[in-house]
Amino acid sequence: MTRRTRIAGALMVAALIVSGWPSANRACAQSPPGAVEPSNDAERALIAKHPNEWAQLNPQQRQRVLENYRRWQAMRPEERDKVQRNFQTFRDLPPEERKRVLEGLRKWRQLPQARREELQHAYAHWRGLPPDQRDRVIKRYQQFEQLPPAQRQRMLTNWHRWQQMTPEQRREARRRLGLWRQHPRPGAAAP
Repeated sequence: MTRRTRIAGALMVAALIVSGWPSANRACAQSPPGAVEPSNDAERALIAKHPNEWAQLNPQQRQRVLENYRRWQAMRPEERDKVQRNFQTFRDLPPEERKRVLEGLRKWRQLPQARREELQHAYAHWRGLPPDQRDRVIKRYQQFEQLPPAQRQRMLTNWHRWQQMTPEQRREARRRLGLWRQHPRPGAAAP
């Protein structure tokens, strides 16, 4: 497993936990949204195992512990196994990489929900690509990372402009720049 793969895996698990698993919503529904005290025997047992730590938490921290525990309880066994494996992978990372993962998680938490969903959708799409296409995407991204900052910014600006264009405008831009494809890709619409 490469370093990037380990970091990406750790970030994705952290992101999924932070954003909530679909099944976690059912578990959270059993207690009032603002509850800071345990609402069932399993939560009370968790706190009873760690009374000193619980006593040191402020209300926001207690709420977060309970929410995370409810998410954990709502997971299927295979989901828990995956989280545990990824957590162990995270713990095995060098301290600097762990710090980068945690910083990425902090940034993820600050994103608006719509942007998180957009990124999760894009990641799911990427995971659905055949391995050779995923490898090409990674290679292109690595090439992009190696560009000087000014050139990266120009590329991003151009990409955003391209995204704003209508299909007709894109066709015209391709024609003007001589980017017409001689042989269209199978299954692709003509530009």
